[in-house]
Amino acid sequence: MKTEVSLGQYGVLLGLPCLLLASLLFTTSHAAASEPQTVDQLINARLSYMKDVAAYKWLQQIPIEDLAREKTVIQAAQQSGLARGLTLEASRLFFTAQIDAAKEIQRYWFTQWQQTGAPQTAPDLVTEVRPKLIELGNQIVAVLGEPRRQIDFNIEAEGLTRETALKLEQTIQSVAFYPNQLDQVIQSKTLRVGTTLDYAPFSYTTEGELRGIDLDLAADLAKVLGAELVIFKTSWPTLMADLHQGKFDIGMSGISINLERQKTAFFSLPHHSGGKTPISRCEDVQRFNSMAKIDQPGTRLVVNPGGTNEQFAQSSISRANLRVYDDNRTIFNEIMLGKADLMITDAIEVRLQSALHPELCAAMPGQTLTFQQKAFLLPRDHIWKAYVDTWLGQRTGEGEVESAFRRHLAE
Repeated sequence: MKTEVSLGQYGVLLGLPCLLLASLLFTTSHAAASEPQTVDQLINARLSYMKDVAAYKWLQQIPIEDLAREKTVIQAAQQSGLARGLTLEASRLFFTAQIDAAKEIQRYWFTQWQQTGAPQTAPDLVTEVRPKLIELGNQIVAVLGEPRRQIDFNIEAEGLTRETALKLEQTIQSVAFYPNQLDQVIQSKTLRVGTTLDYAPFSYTTEGELRGIDLDLAADLAKVLGAELVIFKTSWPTLMADLHQGKFDIGMSGISINLERQKTAFFSLPHHSGGKTPISRCEDVQRFNSMAKIDQPGTRLVVNPGGTNEQFAQSSISRANLRVYDDNRTIFNEIMLGKADLMITDAIEVRLQSALHPELCAAMPGQTLTFQQKAFLLPRDHIWKAYVDTWLGQRTGEGEVESAFRRHLAE
């Protein structure tokens, strides 16, 4: 199961692995590891907690097995594994083996307690155990995603039969990865799109529905690939980290091409060209129709964090008062309410916001302070980039990209 919230025609993937996934699949050792561990050491640490889990279930009268929940967890684990390029089948086998081992150990302790007496206390699964489970869960997936030199594995725990341990060891040996991002999307039938949902007209929400130029194009790309579209909500400050951690296949959110991002990622062909320009209350246009007038003591400039707007403001403003405002969806209200004088943002956003709010105007109409192109953000995979570029080139030539811009700028 991909943990999704239905918003319009799109699903939203909100940060796997979730608590449910972590609580069933992952644990940490009782002693915190200060050095890198092998996958079997991490799994053994996980198994060492199954007695505590069993005790909690015993005292709370919770059944050991819940097949419906296990199915949900395995599906979520498969989606989490995509961040490391694990094939869906390899993830299914590996996490199923972990669940089987955990249940076997818990059944062992239930049998022991029926014969010798039950425990009187147990660590709280939610407040004590689960935070550690989440931490180690990330470690297990990370280790699986790394090239392995280890050949021999030694899975062992009290209550675990050698037969079950061997099955788990075999699944580690057979873990497989997609050869490239394109094959992963096609074979998994899942296209994970990272977007901020706060940047009209490219990516935004209206009354709970996801909308935007880039989201329309994302839906088209998913359809062409025969894949389910899964939206991962990222943010401007975490955009690059989320990409590098494999949380999405492609970033589509009105993302500007810049050299800093290009150091560690690829961009598709550009689908929009523009630049930065100021927006203010219409009554103040003459006060702010040049950078010399803007960058004065007493001018209150507002900017959203983490993206090219903040980068431009930080490098270009030295005298005016610069305030970072966290919510890009409501930032223009700060100007309309008189809490800020202006914002410098992309010309296309100025065009849209001035159309939506008659009290706002472009302070330098027809002029831009920078040259910028917008494109789709990609991991450094030449095969995937070539496919996305080919698709985008065709859609541009067919007029689909221009149509998407017209739809959302006319709203």
